[in-house]
Amino acid sequence: MNNENSVKIIGTGSYLPPKIVTNFDLEKIMHTTDEWIRSRTGIESRRVADEKTATSDLATIAARKALEDANLMAEDLDLIIVATVTPDMMFPSTACLVQKNLEAGKAVAFDIEAACSGFLYALTIGEQFIKGGVYKNALIIGAETLSKILDPEDRNTSVLFGDGAGAIVIQKTTDNTGILSSYLGTDGSKGEVLKQPAGGSRIPSTYESVKDKLHYVKMEGNEVFRFAVRIMGKAAMEALKLSNIKIQDIDFLIPHQANIRIIEAAAKRLELPMDKVYVNLDKYGNMSAASVPVALDEASKKGLLKKNDIVVLVAFGGGLTWASTVVRWSK
Repeated sequence: MNNENSVKIIGTGSYLPPKIVTNFDLEKIMHTTDEWIRSRTGIESRRVADEKTATSDLATIAARKALEDANLMAEDLDLIIVATVTPDMMFPSTACLVQKNLEAGKAVAFDIEAACSGFLYALTIGEQFIKGGVYKNALIIGAETLSKILDPEDRNTSVLFGDGAGAIVIQKTTDNTGILSSYLGTDGSKGEVLKQPAGGSRIPSTYESVKDKLHYVKMEGNEVFRFAVRIMGKAAMEALKLSNIKIQDIDFLIPHQANIRIIEAAAKRLELPMDKVYVNLDKYGNMSAASVPVALDEASKKGLLKKNDIVVLVAFGGGLTWASTVVRWSK
């Protein structure tokens, strides 16, 4: 590891909207049961933003908490990247809205979209800017209000997803901690299995597109599950190879929170006991790009991550995309 050219996480933060929707709440409005949801996914509840709350609102609160944890002011930021598939609007970007909210006038701001892998994609982009000497302090956010694009009559998607935001602050380091490697992947040929069909230039918003429910998430669950079980462990292994870290040296795994069976399969491939895997999907469901940073913040705040621990972050998502980052913990 090149100590003169490495990047570390110096602050974390997260925010979940206060409204909790349990499986029992969903039983009252759709054909499902708590047992059906828990046995297939591991999810017991999820957070839901109210109608007045947008993705930038959640992102801004998480960002402020990360800045406080990093002992930085908003004016110290050079770069803000928001990963989301549920932006406030098509443009301006959610990152621009966060920049305004934070009064971070010096920061360049833009969004990226890689679905549930988005946060790790954004982290890798931010890392490159800092390693290249272009910027000093970067704010990386994963934020979603997925509840706003779910079909309440489709139990295959509406029971899975929740709302939330997680953020980190990164900067250059000269010690032996920080990001050791990142591995990203994409298979666009499988993009049809998880998508939001309408709202873009292919199917612009019309009365018909709304009536036909084309603005809701559409997912071929079995295809996504098979892909995820295979790719989560593989992505983590590839990132470990790049950093010359052995499986037995992993101290903690923070995976995308989509399905407990997928998480358990990844842990098994990495030969990790589940007490070394952070799981919060029972409380929050799948928060897409927010899942990994929220879990990372919670694990850090609970004192589960110790300085110099080897922490593996891994995710998969629509695109199809996948990503993994190996970190020697800095805090």
